[in-house]
Amino acid sequence: MSIRILLADDQALLRTGFRMILQAQPDLEVVGEAVDGADAVRQVARLAPDVVLMDVRMPVMDGVQATAAIVSGGSSSRVLVLTTFDLDEYAFAALRAGASGFLLKDVPPAELAGAIRAVAAGDAVVSPRITRTLLDRIPLHTPGRPDAGSGPGAILAALTDREREVFGEVARGLSNAEIAGRLVLSEATVKTHITRLLAKLRLRDRVHVVIFAYENGLLGDR
Repeated sequence: MSIRILLADDQALLRTGFRMILQAQPDLEVVGEAVDGADAVRQVARLAPDVVLMDVRMPVMDGVQATAAIVSGGSSSRVLVLTTFDLDEYAFAALRAGASGFLLKDVPPAELAGAIRAVAAGDAVVSPRITRTLLDRIPLHTPGRPDAGSGPGAILAALTDREREVFGEVARGLSNAEIAGRLVLSEATVKTHITRLLAKLRLRDRVHVVIFAYENGLLGDR
């Protein structure tokens, strides 16, 4: 079954290039194109793609606003943001809005296809360590930070003790293999714990674990 992709970019030449690259893959299908963020939101509602390849800087509505609208609207479509600059403030804002990762526009074709497959499978395409770097560099407004007196225990009360341990390791940027080694678990068990804690905390993927932990003061010393 093909992964259905929506291309959202205001430059027709780039859309054409991405379409040619992706259509060459037997498991990827470009089902539509959007010329700006507002158009992307409309196309997602109409086409329900698996993945939206979203330019972060577009007219009418930028990729950050479009991502927020898609995620808040309850769509199951996952957003993969494209940006010209590494560690882009707009790209990070898109992650906070619910995107599952970002890539540079000059990404090699094989890496682009692999990233789309990963996002479609529910994974994230930005290393939590890169996310931590973004968090450290870009000032955050943190309306989600708990009131004084709400400690980590209250915020993570829905998690089991083991899930809290796994949460902490994911928030520090460890891979599944590294977490398995530290907690003496199989990678499959670690993946199961991550799936459960994401569902309980209503987070989309492991990158959003890092953001959630940071904004709620759960990381301790950085």
